[in-house]
Amino acid sequence: MNPVTVAISVEDPSWTQALSDAEPVAERMALAALEQADCDLGDGPVEISLVLADDTTVQGLNRDWRGKDKPTNVLSFATLDDEDAPRVAGAPLLLGDVILAFGTCRDEAQAMGKPLVDHFRHLVVHGVLHLLGYDHEEDEAEALEMERLETAILAGFGVADPYGADESDIAEGGR
Repeated sequence: MNPVTVAISVEDPSWTQALSDAEPVAERMALAALEQADCDLGDGPVEISLVLADDTTVQGLNRDWRGKDKPTNVLSFATLDDEDAPRVAGAPLLLGDVILAFGTCRDEAQAMGKPLVDHFRHLVVHGVLHLLGYDHEEDEAEALEMERLETAILAGFGVADPYGADESDIAEGGR
């Protein structure tokens, strides 16, 4: 696997108040998603940014970039989506940013009767897979492949299938 840097910024202290190990958990989940995804990232270093934010920040980003003026659980901004993005020889491949909204994630976990840490694990994996080009909005087969991969990664951490029969719309744009 490529050398990976996971840059984590805690913008809302509610994350670490609710999950004292939020940063190492986020890093482990991001690395697991990178390791198990079927993507050719070359052999150089890779960097991902994870931002643990609040609902207001995510709502602003969702409004400005997606035209949806409401908070959401996770947003992914993939650098690989921009085919014209410059690549600098020897510099890390910047995969992009994953931003999570604390209040929305907490409320969803509570509504589903799940531990916040399990929902958090799922959404980090989900966001990182988006950075790698996985999608669930356009094609049913791609959506099923993304769900299968998420479920397999999470199972390795003892987390139940997030797409179980009672949970039809966990991640933004979920099925």
